[in-house]
Amino acid sequence: MLRTLLITATLAFGIAGAATAAEPIVGNWKTASGATAEIAPCGGAFCVTLKTGKHAGKRIGNLAGTGGFYSGEITDPDNDKTYSGSGAVNGNSLKMKGCVLKVLCKSQTWTRL
Repeated sequence: MLRTLLITATLAFGIAGAATAAEPIVGNWKTASGATAEIAPCGGAFCVTLKTGKHAGKRIGNLAGTGGFYSGEITDPDNDKTYSGSGAVNGNSLKMKGCVLKVLCKSQTWTRL
């Protein structure tokens, strides 16, 4: 009985530890346009894919990083132009930024769903 309790407690702790180890950027986000974007691990980075809206199913970004700060590429789904991008998570907000030549930048704030 004691052994069963110890195994159960160890497994529960391990699962809780894995959940807290997830990167803050992973999850579903409401974009500035009102669409839902899913950010999920893929190939050692994080892929940004639109789940709702007129561009549903379209992959619009690839970001790498850790601890709330990420960088990579962001694609505007309306014109298919790709920009240098970054994202910074602060609680339930994600500030996304896309830049041309690192001087002409546009930012949006997304909200965690």
